[in-house]
Parts: sequence; structure tokens; C-alpha cells
Amino acid sequence: MDVYLPIAEVNINAIEILLLSAIVGVLSGLFGVGGGFLMTPFLIFLGVPPAYAVANEANNILATSVSGSTTHYLKNTLDYKMGLMIVAGGAIGTLLGIYTFSYFQNMGKIDVVIALAYMYILAIIGSLMLVESLGEIDKQRRNVVVKKKLHVHYWIHGLPFRLRFPKSKLYESAFTPIIIGLFVGFIAAIMGIGGAFILVPAMIYIIGMPTKLVPGTSLFVTIFVSVIVTFLHAFNYGSIDLLLVLMLVAGSIIGVQIGQKLGEKINSSGLRALLAILLLLVGIAMAYDTFFAEKVETEFVKVLDDDLNFFSVFIQKFSQEMPLFYSLFTIMFAIFLGVAAAFIRRFFSNLRKKLAVPANK
Repeated sequence: MDVYLPIAEVNINAIEILLLSAIVGVLSGLFGVGGGFLMTPFLIFLGVPPAYAVANEANNILATSVSGSTTHYLKNTLDYKMGLMIVAGGAIGTLLGIYTFSYFQNMGKIDVVIALAYMYILAIIGSLMLVESLGEIDKQRRNVVVKKKLHVHYWIHGLPFRLRFPKSKLYESAFTPIIIGLFVGFIAAIMGIGGAFILVPAMIYIIGMPTKLVPGTSLFVTIFVSVIVTFLHAFNYGSIDLLLVLMLVAGSIIGVQIGQKLGEKINSSGLRALLAILLLLVGIAMAYDTFFAEKVETEFVKVLDDDLNFFSVFIQKFSQEMPLFYSLFTIMFAIFLGVAAAFIRRFFSNLRKKLAVPANK
């Protein structure tokens, strides 16, 4: 079922988008990392121009992050002080990333830059994840138990301006979370990802936060970073397509819920190895598509206003005539969907518990 995207001006298959976003959502729920590093390349493979793929996946990540963060807020598993420190660095990094994005876009090289960024990031993360997961599988097979140090000290821990973080029970330099946030914000702006696959291990192994506070705080940070990325992409380039965002959010939120349930029941070591292999394959596919595949011009379909439905005409005019309000609307739209998904999930969870009580008596 082909759907015309009025902002990107391309036709896409809605079923493929929904299925892929749901699959990526399942992987995100299973491993606790954002799916932007997979979904953005998939959008590009499906014909969405890279600049639009980056912007719209960032808006999708905003919605899913709001949904997950709301759940953690209700459970009181957030460290707001640490999160705001990371956000401070993330805001600076995002602005630098958008400036870099604009620079290469003006040169006409942004598609190549996005492809290169994904090639290297996916190759590095995929290789590290594969080595770690294979090591875990080998240790489980041989019943080897390795005692790990609780906290390894790096140069970053020697930085000044130390603050207390009561929730995490840490006495840490403020520059540690700020520097980490700066790096995450920079790559989020260029690649359209939340940065959780970098932020989560950094919070555990570098900052030393308690594991139970990491997922919620990571999602909390991702909200602010994604808001900045979404706003700047929508306002500067008018590249957010609400029709595409709606499909991405619908699929990914459902997938995340399924993934979280599966993650509670299965051993993820083998699956982590498969995910690592998938990352490497996507990186190779990006390299092939960018440098070796025979180039086929993306078919931009300019449809007359008379042929568009009411919703598509509304999106086009809204984005062109009121870019500032359109940017703010895309943010509020994603936040509303995320909060609604979180409370719907909580409602059904409570309903299931109430129905289970009589059965157990």
C-alpha cells in the first residue's frame, strides 16, 4: 500500500514502514537501546532521502522516549540532576551537530556524510557488541564466573567541579556527564538517533550510575536531545513529515512493548550476537549503497494540491507558511503520542492485574 509523503515528496509502502518500525522497536525493547541506528538506514533503503530520514526518525525517537520515560517516572527510577547535566552537554553537542549538518548540506555532501557516519558507527558498535556477546556465550558454556571491578577510573574522573548526585549516590565531576552529553548530542543531530547505545554504557561504566536508574535517565536525556534535533531540522529544513512520523511511532511503540516483555523471559546473549551481526550487515549495506551500487535517482513525485487529501495539504501549507509553529507542533505531536502510549500501557497493565487477582484466589 503506497502512501505519498507530502514533505519528502516520495511514495513509500506504509506496510513496510509499519513492519520495519515494529521489528526495530522489538529490538529496542529487548536490548534497551534506541532503534534509530537501524531505522534510519532502513528508511534510506526504502527511498526516503537521508536528510528526511534523519529528521523524522529523530521525531520518532522523541515519541518513544517520552513513552518510556513516563513509565520510569511513574516507577521513580530517574536521576533528574544527572540527567540535566547530560542534557546541558547534549544541547551544546546538538547545536554543533546541526551546524555541521548544515555545512555539509550546503556543500551537497550530506548524504555521503550520513552514510559514512553510519558505516563507522555501526562497524565499531557491532564489532564490540559481537566480541562481548561471543565472550559471554563462551563463559556460559564453560561455566566461568568472572569478577568485575565495580568502577574503573579514567582521565575524565580527575576533572574538577565535583557535585553530589543523591539519587545515584555519586560524587562526580559535573564535566563528566556534560562531555558525554556533548558527544551524544553531536551524533544525534547528524545521524537522527537517540544515542542510547552510547549513553547507556557510558552511564554504567564511566559515570558509575546504579543500573536500575540508567534506562529511565537515558530516556529522559534523549527527550531533550530529540526535542532540539526535531525543532532545528523542522525549522531550518522543513523536513519533518507528520504522516511518516505517525507510521513510525505506531509501529515502534507497539514493538517496544513486545520487546520489553520478551526481554523479561529470554536469555539475550545469543540475541545480542545476532543484533551485532545485523548492525555489521547494515553498515556493509550502507557502504555498498553509497560507493558501489549503481546510482538510481530518487523519484521525487510532485503531486498537485488538487490530488492531495486534506491531511497532506494541511501538512504542506502548515510547514511552509508557519515553520516556527509547525516545528513546535511536531514536538508536541510526538510528546502527546508518547505520553498517551505510556498511560494506555499502564491502564492495561493495571487491568490485567485486577483480572488476575480473582483467578488466583
